[in-house]
Amino acid sequence: MSDELKLGSHTFTSRLFIGTGKYPDFPSMKAAHEASGAEVVTVALRRIDLKATGEASMLSWIDTAKRKLLPNTAACFTADEAIRTCHLARELALGDLVKLEVLGDPKTLFPDVEETLKAARILVKEGFTVLPYITDDVIACRRLEEAGCAAVMPLASPIGSGLGIRNPYNLRIILETVKVPVIVDAGVGTASDAAVAMELGCHGVLMNTAIACAKDPVMMATAMRKAVEAGREAFLAGRIPRKLYGSASSPVEGLIS
Repeated sequence: MSDELKLGSHTFTSRLFIGTGKYPDFPSMKAAHEASGAEVVTVALRRIDLKATGEASMLSWIDTAKRKLLPNTAACFTADEAIRTCHLARELALGDLVKLEVLGDPKTLFPDVEETLKAARILVKEGFTVLPYITDDVIACRRLEEAGCAAVMPLASPIGSGLGIRNPYNLRIILETVKVPVIVDAGVGTASDAAVAMELGCHGVLMNTAIACAKDPVMMATAMRKAVEAGREAFLAGRIPRKLYGSASSPVEGLIS
């Protein structure tokens, strides 16, 4: 059965999106990417040395024959900063698929909804395929869909917190409200968090810290790949209803006495 994820004109089979920051070294990052099976790797343009070459350049450690680079606007606090960063990605021939991130607070790293909407509307009109990081706010997600974003990426909990999904009910309402893919972005701490997100019906999970800062990033990347796949299959299979009382696997009616 074909189960592809479509984001604008882009199509992917893996629903795990992986990052590039916080790894102990570039070889560990590359090995984790391989183990994850991810087809999308997000890169914070404002945090990499674009002048570096060879093995000193982080970009040289990413297998772009297997993985699509997803430039992101991390560390931007205004719509204008984010828009300029996306244009830089286009000038570097990294394509028009971008992760929009406009922060509103340096301590919590929560997104600035107003500035995110402003940037999204402009970037969509300029031909970018926009994947916006946003709060788990149903109305904000609907506004971003109306602006033409290819997906919405609500946080599960604060960036890098590892707290997991704090409000699954908001995610369920978002899934019922918007028609574009919903990709959980931020807060995943371990494999069970990723599985829960996928079992809820989310279309993908983006993570970085949970893998990069694990004691064994490569093993955690493998676990996350399996969790995302298992959660997706469980969602498609359809779980049984929750019941207050037990229900015997072998019915008591018709027993042979």
